[in-house]
Amino acid sequence: AVLSVLSLQRACPLSSGSEMAADTGSSSLQLPCVFSPKSRQYLALCAQDGRLRIWNTDSKTLHQEYVPSAHLSATCICIAWGPCRTVKDGPQRKKRKSEAGQAAEKADLLAMGTAAGSVLIYSTAKGALHCTLDGGHSGGVNCVQWHPEDSLLYSASDDTNIIEWDLQTGKARSKWKADRAAVTSLCVSPDGKLLLSAGLIIKMWDLDTKEVYRKFTGHSTAVTTLRFATTRPPDSNGLYFLSGAAHDRLLSVWQVREDGKDKNSVVSFTLTDEPLHVDLVASNSKEEAVRLAVVCKDGQLHLFEHFLNGPCKKPLSPSCTVQMSDTKDSPVPIPLLAAALGAGMQTVLLSYGNHLQPVMEKVEINTAERHVCLTRDVQTSLSLSIETAVSKVKTPVVNAKGRVLVPGLPGHQAPVKGSLQGSEKRKKDTDTKEMSIAERLREIDLSTVSTDKGALKGTASLQTDNFAVLLVQGLESSDTNILNKVFQTRKEIVIKKTVARLPIPAVLPLVEEVSLFVNHCFCIPLKAVLMVRWLKAVLMHHTSYLASLPDLVTQLGVLYHMIESRVKMFHKLTKLHGKLYLLMTQVATSDSSNTVTDVDHTAKLVYEEGECVP
Repeated sequence: AVLSVLSLQRACPLSSGSEMAADTGSSSLQLPCVFSPKSRQYLALCAQDGRLRIWNTDSKTLHQEYVPSAHLSATCICIAWGPCRTVKDGPQRKKRKSEAGQAAEKADLLAMGTAAGSVLIYSTAKGALHCTLDGGHSGGVNCVQWHPEDSLLYSASDDTNIIEWDLQTGKARSKWKADRAAVTSLCVSPDGKLLLSAGLIIKMWDLDTKEVYRKFTGHSTAVTTLRFATTRPPDSNGLYFLSGAAHDRLLSVWQVREDGKDKNSVVSFTLTDEPLHVDLVASNSKEEAVRLAVVCKDGQLHLFEHFLNGPCKKPLSPSCTVQMSDTKDSPVPIPLLAAALGAGMQTVLLSYGNHLQPVMEKVEINTAERHVCLTRDVQTSLSLSIETAVSKVKTPVVNAKGRVLVPGLPGHQAPVKGSLQGSEKRKKDTDTKEMSIAERLREIDLSTVSTDKGALKGTASLQTDNFAVLLVQGLESSDTNILNKVFQTRKEIVIKKTVARLPIPAVLPLVEEVSLFVNHCFCIPLKAVLMVRWLKAVLMHHTSYLASLPDLVTQLGVLYHMIESRVKMFHKLTKLHGKLYLLMTQVATSDSSNTVTDVDHTAKLVYEEGECVP
């Protein structure tokens, strides 16, 4: 539904950027999110877990997923699509003469700059890593940019250097110091002759000589966005580019003048927050306006259309501002992640939600309205379906009669279909009778109580999958008996594998149950240690999901309360009275003849006598 500005104020009171950040759980780290060029068929993004995910914008499905070998230690900082090219998707039939020259160009190569200083080149056609460019930078790579025609790639780093990479050889072709501080942004001109770089100041380089052509100053913080706004040559006074900086609510437009009098920006576009994603349709002549779609840190989209023809004194406001909210009675803002302009100003391809599972939608926006609010039910809009033909995510073969628990965000489903094909051996395996809950519990007792090695001979050992099924069953039914049986396992490897096999909706209930168990059995050291192992395993395996929750503090209230209470008790335990009180309390709970009050009084006497001794 498209609402007017009055409806926006009543039904969509979207808050400021700080509230939006609190709602999305986002940090100061900007997560890369980029549409593929031309057809916008793919959306590439890196989430909190360090994985590269490529989504198909047409089918709204996960196209490919790639996990870099060092995705946790060397996280991806920036990504950039290479120019579209003709690729071979495998063995193809011989084309007719009439079909010759009709090979479609597709987006294939994707460059990823990492915090370790290396650049990874991923191929969507192969669904695998194409090559790795390393050994060039000693600091994190902040930006990567492709040459529009040649097989060249430019990377900028914290080490203040720019490197020109040759993709055919996989080696550095040229390297030069670009600034006294970290180089944070790059942009190659449409004709491939000029390069913009930004550190403390913005510099324009001649790529043939690697010499500075012009310098521009005006930003007090790190420049995060650089885009050429026109395709005209620099000696015509018609070359413009725009820049945006961190914590800056303006996009500045600079004119490259022939006489060199281009020290100040000529146009400014006003925003509501720092720009995160900018899509631009460049102007080819003075009679053609430049079109902008800017997604800000507060999750709003601003659309601009302006004819670049000299300076403009007043900052320009957006022609249309787009916001999103859910359909609840008290609307909650939905952050926009990226936007791509279509053929007309009113057609925009949007990506919204979260980086783990974004929603992609092509919408028609009434730009006659200054403020537009789109309401969406994200829970029903999301669907995680995977293209099995090219995806690296494998689908297991399961019994059609069995109930399958699959990972996914709450409210989302990823059905796994049972395969009708397979050998006779596989059919025999699927026909085997499954263990009941009672049999699984009985086997846990056997595996934990029995000390005779031969006692379990001839009995099938309980697998980690059974522990996961039992744990989910106990969490869903709140059965303390089942939970106690599962939590008593002492093998750390079993605990880790069980937590790793849990479906995502069971993570929060598990954390709450573990917190309660730790709280209740804190005075029993062995049980407390076991429960802490469970809690540690959850935080290690499901950190990315927990970090994406908007109300994490509220949902983990029990855990926070327990930690706070234990921290307060720590000061008491450092004193003799506190230690005695904890020790004697455990004795008093097992001996009904003594009360806690008597024990406390005795402990205080000992404590006071101990303090009098010099």
